Amino acid sequence: MQLLQHFKELTVRPKNAQELKGLILQLAIQGKLTANWRKENPDIEPASELLNRIQKEKEQLVKDKKIRKEKPLLKITKDIIPYEIPEKWKWCRMLDFCYLITDGAHHTPKYVDNGIPFLSVKNLSKGFMDFSSTKFIEEETHKELIKRCHPEFEDILLTKIGTTGIAKVIDTKNDFSIFVSVALLKIAKTEIFPLFIEHCINSPFIKKQSSDGTEGVGNKNLVLRKIKSFVIPLPPLEEQKEIVKVVETLFKEVEQLEQLTVERLSLKEDFVTSALNQLTTNNANQEWIFLQAHFKSFFNETTNIKKLRETVLQLAVQGKLTADWRSCHPELVEGSHHASQLLKRIQEEKAQLIAAKKIKKEKALPKITKEEISYELPVGWVWCRFQQIFDIRDGTHDSPSYITGENTYPLVTSKDFKNGAISFEKAKRISKEDYDKINLRSLVEEDDILFSMIGGNLGNQVMVKGNTGFAIKNVALFKYYKKSLSVPDYLKTFSEHIAYAVQEKASGGAQPFVSLTFLRQMLFPLPPLEEQKAIVQKVNALMGLCDSLEQEVEQSQEHSAQLMQSCLKEVFN
Repeated sequence: MQLLQHFKELTVRPKNAQELKGLILQLAIQGKLTANWRKENPDIEPASELLNRIQKEKEQLVKDKKIRKEKPLLKITKDIIPYEIPEKWKWCRMLDFCYLITDGAHHTPKYVDNGIPFLSVKNLSKGFMDFSSTKFIEEETHKELIKRCHPEFEDILLTKIGTTGIAKVIDTKNDFSIFVSVALLKIAKTEIFPLFIEHCINSPFIKKQSSDGTEGVGNKNLVLRKIKSFVIPLPPLEEQKEIVKVVETLFKEVEQLEQLTVERLSLKEDFVTSALNQLTTNNANQEWIFLQAHFKSFFNETTNIKKLRETVLQLAVQGKLTADWRSCHPELVEGSHHASQLLKRIQEEKAQLIAAKKIKKEKALPKITKEEISYELPVGWVWCRFQQIFDIRDGTHDSPSYITGENTYPLVTSKDFKNGAISFEKAKRISKEDYDKINLRSLVEEDDILFSMIGGNLGNQVMVKGNTGFAIKNVALFKYYKKSLSVPDYLKTFSEHIAYAVQEKASGGAQPFVSLTFLRQMLFPLPPLEEQKAIVQKVNALMGLCDSLEQEVEQSQEHSAQLMQSCLKEVFN
């Protein structure tokens, strides 16, 4: 059987645990977990005999007026039997072995600070009886309610409104009452093992009947007549007990393996975080060599690969990816190649643009203080403000009219950023007049960087490639003073790196945002021009590695999903 053969492999992914429990229950009510037990116990009494005794007892209770006579239920015909059950089992209806199936109070009682607990569906939705948040009713109210619906030890509760179909055996002898959102099943406890019925109701087969038995829209109701008519595969009493024993053993193993998996993932994540922090704070070479040897072991979870991407960007802007490059090319980081000379040429170009009235003169930027500098730059680098490298603007603040038809232009927002590019498919469109008006202030050109500065996509960015025939709104625009004095892909690397800092610094509630002033004053580590190119090559290679690691994770998850589907198919077909 595939499920048992691949049991440990399937628990490697925590999300499989709940599905595994469902499969165990499905196998249980098909008799597949106790096949060997039946061979060792061939002389057990068939389930039909205990059903006959329950029927006779119910008839006597009706005569004695202790229970009401129920309307007869439809017979179970071959066309509604979904699978073959073992020889001594018997298909029956839920009501066949219950003395009473009812529900709790149909009115909201008066609540008090202390008294008798009053359970609703909320107190059962986690799969156990949660008395920690129950409301309370007076004892007199409780005594009145239990005349119709009296929950007792080893009766079964079943959620029937809202979160439907969760069964729980009552495991307390303390008094309590229930609301209408919970059904009460009083079973023939001398002939039926309560825990078997709990597991049976919680199996996928009965869950499907619960789902099909709900009525209404929104807060759906699992009606009592549907509960009474549930089709149940009933084993002999001794086999019911054996099934519960096997199920609980397997559940315990699933939970232990699940916990080990969670602990393993947590330990790995802590270790990866520590190792990556070492890379960004210490001499990175030794840590980097160690991590490279264990890439596939440490980076086989998407969260760890995401951290690796963040660290690659951090190492890039600290100059730690290109330490070897600098030692091999000292002439390209000194003299006229020093970043201070590059910054001077950029500032001269900026001054010419201001003189030609192509850009506005900005307010003077504050001087960089020692307190702002978080790490030491390599030889040949220089700290500056982002505004010294980029002309930083934003899109329109207005809300132009949206139109359709010819001679219209897309108005791009951060919602149109898809996988590092602009998707024009759902972008609203504006008139030529509005397009020209916006572009007087925020003309978008090839290799400019668009940066989301508001909302849930805060920090997302794209580098403009190809189509530039659009206007922008609610995004920052990073424009070059002179593109030949910059390596656009390095500046994109930095903008991706600052995305994480921007998300932490964002202000606002439902719509967090960062200001243009914040972006303009952000510190920027400027490398020499040739080193910028070397950094881009390193980053692209490492991001390619991250892509391949993510692909392997996806393939592993797909294999796990296929294996689970194969087990599901085997069990249900």
